[in-house]
Amino acid sequence: VLSVDEKSQIQALDRSQPGLPMKKGRLGTMTHDYKRNGTTTLFAALNVLDGTVIGRNMQRHRHQEFIRFLNVINAQVPADKAVHIILDNYAAHKHPKVRPGLIVKALTFHFTPTSCSWLNAVEGFFAKLSKRRLKRGVFHSLVDLQAAINRFVTETNDNPKPFTWTADPDEIIAAVKRGH
Repeated sequence: VLSVDEKSQIQALDRSQPGLPMKKGRLGTMTHDYKRNGTTTLFAALNVLDGTVIGRNMQRHRHQEFIRFLNVINAQVPADKAVHIILDNYAAHKHPKVRPGLIVKALTFHFTPTSCSWLNAVEGFFAKLSKRRLKRGVFHSLVDLQAAINRFVTETNDNPKPFTWTADPDEIIAAVKRGH
């Protein structure tokens, strides 16, 4: 079971001055001005059972890139395994040229309900990536940004942790009922 999504528009921001580190009685600082050095899109597939991640940086996030990423998944997953992919309702995922049977023989797509992409486990991986590597990062070029992302994916795969759902389903259903 692979939880698949893309994190688009990741910016390679270069700060005009280095930030000051945290110390007793003072928070870390960061300048308000920056230089943009380009953007990248991370396609990621989180294996829910063992916590490993297949990730690729690409310049755009159209159906062509999504098909290329599915081919990467196909190359890395053993041929004898049936692959179930959980993804959101993004247009590139539902494009007519994106047909699971043509890309991988034993591939099944499972779409999350509209506006419920938070149900996809890979969003937790993206949150960790943003918090631990991107938020306070300084990237002098797009290559630096992509290298930092690739190192994070490698570090995640060096010590993977299986995804465990900790939310109580009854609380989620009660919250949905309150909203309606």
